[in-house]
Amino acid sequence: MQTKFFGYRRENGRVGIRNHVVILPLDDLSNAACEAVANNVQGTMALPHAYGRLQFGDDLDLYFRTLIGTGCNPNVAAVIVIGIEPQWTNRIVEGIAKTGKPVVGFAIEQNGQYNTICSASRKAQEFVQMATEYQRTECDVSELWVSTKCGESDTTSGIATNPTVGNAYDKLYEKGSTLLFGETTELTGGEHLVLERCVNDEVRKDFQFYFDRYAKVVDDHKTSDLSDSQPTKGNIEGGLTTIEEKALGNIQKIGRKAPVVGCLEKAVAPTGPGLWFQDSSSAAAEQVTLCAASGFVVHLFPTGQGNIIGNPILPVIKLCSNPRTLRTMSEHFDVNVSGLLRREINMDQAGDMLLEMMIRTCNGRMTAAEVLNHREFIITRLYESA
Repeated sequence: MQTKFFGYRRENGRVGIRNHVVILPLDDLSNAACEAVANNVQGTMALPHAYGRLQFGDDLDLYFRTLIGTGCNPNVAAVIVIGIEPQWTNRIVEGIAKTGKPVVGFAIEQNGQYNTICSASRKAQEFVQMATEYQRTECDVSELWVSTKCGESDTTSGIATNPTVGNAYDKLYEKGSTLLFGETTELTGGEHLVLERCVNDEVRKDFQFYFDRYAKVVDDHKTSDLSDSQPTKGNIEGGLTTIEEKALGNIQKIGRKAPVVGCLEKAVAPTGPGLWFQDSSSAAAEQVTLCAASGFVVHLFPTGQGNIIGNPILPVIKLCSNPRTLRTMSEHFDVNVSGLLRREINMDQAGDMLLEMMIRTCNGRMTAAEVLNHREFIITRLYESA
């Protein structure tokens, strides 16, 4: 596999593969101002969302981790934060500034929307002109942080597409990359296989904690029947009948070689290379948003029935092996591994195809999701607001 690519070296030493200038709203009230700035200044990107008011406790902590982590992501060159209140706006700014990244905040209260938009637009222009002078430099694949999630799985997912990601993960692990998987709910019935992969008793204990915590949420809602949610209607149409079948296919994405070296809370970054588990939703847009907030810079997304997810700052490389889906939704896919089903290629070749596309994406090739403007930015909530 190719082990070099050209990326952007950030102030804290991390390597990104995109060079976005982000206009980040602190709260839902600030979406309009952020979108106005993005409309004024070419080369910026607003990330509107629905939250940020009257959150508290662990939910508020997760919210701040998500926004700060998004701004800190190496695919982001600079950030402008706009909020209704100065205190929480400054909290986001200070969190991002710890990376050394250019960031500035604006508060709408006591300034008004017009003045805020005008001031933020002037700073956004400065940031864009600065970012467009950044140059890509040669980097090693060991510096890549790569995440994965599957979506709209079917019978082809578990036997072809997901194992292709697993093959690529094995090769990336051997090169020293930092790797992430999650989808706590969709490990149900296969959680023992993940426990067997944990590097020691402490990691096994951590993984069991996160899995049991999820199971308790189900119990607390007084239901043991997830059939309206897991498997999804698309999963069932594609031939998966139980969550256990789905889990066994899902786990194929982590390959065969890498031990699980640690477990992470939502929107928390790993502390070293290797394969990490992160407790996360199985909803595609939520999980990919958490991956971006945890610092991952490229995402591998296998799908059977055709999930069309994207993300504003984390390029999502979609691969598929289902001939019908590839025929009817071809514009959404970057890698076609249907040759596995026809025995025209082997798993090693499929993994290499995916890795080649990953390197091309790192070097600047836009993914199908980017070209089609899929920018799903969905923040995970733990409970309702006060």
